[in-house]
Amino acid sequence: MKKNNPSIINAWCMYDWANSVHALVIVSSIFPVYFSATALSASGRPEVDFFGFSIKSSVLFSYTVSASFLITALLVPICTAVADYTGKKKRFMQFFCYTGALSCMLLYFFTKDTLIASIFLFGLSLIGWSGSIVFYDSYLPEIATEDNFDRYSARGFSLGYLGSCLLLLFNLSMVLFPQFYGITQKALPARISFFTVGLWWILFAQIPFHYLPEGRSDKQKGGSWILNGFKELGKVYGNLREQPYLARFLAAFFIYTMGLRTVMYVATIFGASELKLPSQSLIITVLLIQLVGIAGSYTFAWLSAQIGNIYALMIGVVIWIGICTGAYYTTEAMEFYMIACTVGMVMGGIQSLSRSTYSKLIPENVSDTASYFSFYDVTEKLAIVIGTFIYGIVEHLTGSMRNSILALLVIFVLGLILLSRIPSLKIYRLELDKQKS
Repeated sequence: MKKNNPSIINAWCMYDWANSVHALVIVSSIFPVYFSATALSASGRPEVDFFGFSIKSSVLFSYTVSASFLITALLVPICTAVADYTGKKKRFMQFFCYTGALSCMLLYFFTKDTLIASIFLFGLSLIGWSGSIVFYDSYLPEIATEDNFDRYSARGFSLGYLGSCLLLLFNLSMVLFPQFYGITQKALPARISFFTVGLWWILFAQIPFHYLPEGRSDKQKGGSWILNGFKELGKVYGNLREQPYLARFLAAFFIYTMGLRTVMYVATIFGASELKLPSQSLIITVLLIQLVGIAGSYTFAWLSAQIGNIYALMIGVVIWIGICTGAYYTTEAMEFYMIACTVGMVMGGIQSLSRSTYSKLIPENVSDTASYFSFYDVTEKLAIVIGTFIYGIVEHLTGSMRNSILALLVIFVLGLILLSRIPSLKIYRLELDKQKS
């Protein structure tokens, strides 16, 4: 397949447009706000009865995220190995996509009476979303040349921000002006929003599903798919151990992602529970983050071209350390909004640059891209599991989210130290060329 084909590249980027509405509406804005307002005890306290255990709703939210990504981390390596062995990468991507989208649509029925079932649907939507992403990411080294990784990765994230903003604006108009749509039930606009996320996701995913290749495999077929899938995974793991810079990057990525993704999942809950900000203000803040994130993605792509991927990532992590410091002392709404804008600038930039950096570090012209990206994805998911668990357990033990923020600050400092141990990609390429010669 010819690389850098505009039609295929644009179709690939459209999956960011399709799936990012989940990250914005379900994870970051309307769903957390609706969850906080719905997951209450009979006396109105933010506590729920979860299978006989009384638990704070914000802690339950964190634990649900942790459990969902732990399940994904266990599933993805097996699925990617089988996908690489059979050459059916796109089929697996479709399965996870439709699982996540349908779960979002079923959240339309989320009420106090269906709280437990809705928590499981939320978790299932996370599994579907995160499972599809690993197959999506793994296409990048197959459809583009290395010199375009940063640019195309940034384009995908930017399209994701733009598309999710458009849907959020529509959903936000329903929440703020329900009478304009003839809606009289107070909770109905939010529930309709969950349904539109799933519908949007499925509809626009058809573009990449039409243009992206099925997948390629140079393996001799025979025997059990599962058994051969594990063998494939073992082979890729062996190759990873022989590439020290790739292993170092995964270690650094694991640590700083632990902080970054945890902030993404709990920021709205922090604003609602700790600062008592109104729902509309929180949703508008998340929308602002997305708009700033478009500029952030391209800014970090430009920065990496000037000083290299690793140094650009280090600058991003330093900014995150400043964000956590500022968030710990935040007490006013305006301070929260200023920090949110800073989050938007670095959030998409670091995610986009991390994806392209990993693409540059894996061996060229391999057919096992899904298996290679499964290690990247599992690293990310385990980071989310541990990060959200740490955040939840610190809040549970101390009673304050601010102490949880201090824990995230320490995590970012450790991530910065690990990044500093990685040489620039130019040095890495020179060493590879020496080995080849």
